[in-house]
Amino acid sequence: MSPNRTKKMQKSFKGVILVLLVGSLGFWSCWTWATQPYSPSGNSEKITISQGMTVEQLAEKLQQRHIIRSVWAFRMLAWLRQDNFKLYVGDYQLAQTMSPAEIINDLLTGAEFTRVTIPEGYTTDQIIALLVQKGVGSKEEFTKVITDDAFPYPFLQGAPKGIHRLEGYLFPNTYYIYIKTSPHAVIDLLLQQFAKELTPEVQKQLVTMKLSIPQWVTLGSLVEKEAVKESDRPLIASVILNRLKINQPLQIDATIQFLLAAPKPKLLNKDLQISSPYNTYLHKGLPPGPIANPGDASLQAALYPAQTDFLYYVAKKDGYHVFAKTYAEHLKNIKLYQ
Repeated sequence: MSPNRTKKMQKSFKGVILVLLVGSLGFWSCWTWATQPYSPSGNSEKITISQGMTVEQLAEKLQQRHIIRSVWAFRMLAWLRQDNFKLYVGDYQLAQTMSPAEIINDLLTGAEFTRVTIPEGYTTDQIIALLVQKGVGSKEEFTKVITDDAFPYPFLQGAPKGIHRLEGYLFPNTYYIYIKTSPHAVIDLLLQQFAKELTPEVQKQLVTMKLSIPQWVTLGSLVEKEAVKESDRPLIASVILNRLKINQPLQIDATIQFLLAAPKPKLLNKDLQISSPYNTYLHKGLPPGPIANPGDASLQAALYPAQTDFLYYVAKKDGYHVFAKTYAEHLKNIKLYQ
């Protein structure tokens, strides 16, 4: 073989090696990226696996919902586990912080999830009790998370310290929660849901009404605890705002109930004398923070109150309220309906 041909073969061989090396490095870089969590911090999504769903269909859904980065990487990881791979029908709460391998592990084990419905108007204490009852964390763990843990949400800046630090922002909804989820992640899930309420339209309306987010949520919590019927919410919101405009004490019984260890069917005069900034009989203006976690309807009523001159309302036995402009009218309504 001639020296020139030998040199050409050596160059070709080196070229092939270089191409393979570059290709291998490229593949490894791509694979490493594709098998990482979608985001180091992000949302959780409820993913439903129905009867007959294939791995390919699931991978497409996960990519569309921004849970995984790559369909082909997920399919490859599933293929590597194919001897044991089986999709368990059910609802799964999958997070952007989970890697594809972690997601597959949950799917393989048929991870146990619990359905938690948090009613509108629940307080932080009630939400903790409900989560513990559902087998998610302990009271001590949730108390520590709520009082001490940091969460990256601007709307929590300036929140009061203590167990009611997140009051108002633990959004009422139905959640599917993996029972081994950390209490921090569970609380963050509820806060994420509230963050979704802060749409551009909401923020624009808050500017129009000259309300801060804490004031809006506090107002919504008062509406939530006072209103029973849907149609009354904007009217009750109007009464509260009308009183605030003329610097008249709100005198809302729900703020007193918030201060009691257990709610009372009827408040006594001594209850109205409890020394607390939350006591709207003794202190004018809004209380220092929300007194419950309002749902969307009450938050919307606080944003878009009815336009009225009402300053008073009294509850009827059917749950609806009767409204009045003057104290004299209010006294008549009390005689008629209570």
